[in-house]
Amino acid sequence: MGSPQQTGEFKLGDFSAEKGGVIEDAKLVWQTHGVLNAARDNLILYPSSYSAQHQDMSWLIGEDKILDPRRWFIVTVNMFSNGLSSGAAETPNYPALVTLADNVRAQHRIVTEHFGVRRLAAVYGFSMGAMQAYHWAALNPEMVERAIVICGSARTSTHNKVFLSGLLRTLEAAPEHLGNGRFSSEPKAALKAFSHIYAGWGLSQDFYRADLHRKALGAPDLDTFLRTDWVERFSARRAANLYAQALAWYHGDISDNALYGGDLTRALRAIRAKVLLLPGETDLYFRVADNAAELPHLAKGELRPIPSIWGHRAGNPSTNAEDAAFLKAQTRAWLAG
Repeated sequence: MGSPQQTGEFKLGDFSAEKGGVIEDAKLVWQTHGVLNAARDNLILYPSSYSAQHQDMSWLIGEDKILDPRRWFIVTVNMFSNGLSSGAAETPNYPALVTLADNVRAQHRIVTEHFGVRRLAAVYGFSMGAMQAYHWAALNPEMVERAIVICGSARTSTHNKVFLSGLLRTLEAAPEHLGNGRFSSEPKAALKAFSHIYAGWGLSQDFYRADLHRKALGAPDLDTFLRTDWVERFSARRAANLYAQALAWYHGDISDNALYGGDLTRALRAIRAKVLLLPGETDLYFRVADNAAELPHLAKGELRPIPSIWGHRAGNPSTNAEDAAFLKAQTRAWLAG
């Protein structure tokens, strides 16, 4: 028998973005797995990653999977502009920039106002979700017991920004682009180019050298793989939302706020949570070196790279049993510690 599940949306009202502007009649969509215990101390928050929605995230939740809903009350929450929560494509006068910190502030209201929880057992995140986990730990140090940061960093690196700039410029070059990340219609040709760029970064050179797009994922050839795994996936999202989330990723920085004034070291030192850093050894976005540089400033942190050639996807191994087993072992041990 599966664990209890519930899906809902939390109304935020008119939500002010930290860099200016207001998300009118804002909402966040969430889904839960498991049961909140009487002590209200078993909630694991699981924010979404780039373009992902809660139905894409549930593969790792289960009795024998990474997050066990028999023990934990797992709340998956959809980021702004992921197609379910309020987003740039659906909301008039959407702010020019909605940051990861804005997402965390909105999630804080769900946790405290809707679920009545004052301390999180953990925040578990992959990629942009991992960056939100880091933001949670820095912005609410008294509230987060553990942060599990999978293929993410406290600040978007310069090299990562180069990749994101390529995606943003590709969307801006579309004839359908009206300016400021808004489009007259969906830019199909630009989204195809966007997807092909992403495919070159999302998986490592070693992955392609080993022919795993065919041998492990079953694609008959490279062209089919690019179409089915990348173009079709991103074409299911609206360009304005992809643009808005990429911009949030580009500006990701746990110290870019009045609390820390851009001092990343101070922000890292303020974190009280036990932080598990799980970068992928061949990830092209979030390098092991990024987490290694953060580690000395964390009061309670460990660095355990994922030994994988699956690049960034090592952190979201829904089709890769070996990496999933590694994440399960590391995560369960961290939660039990």
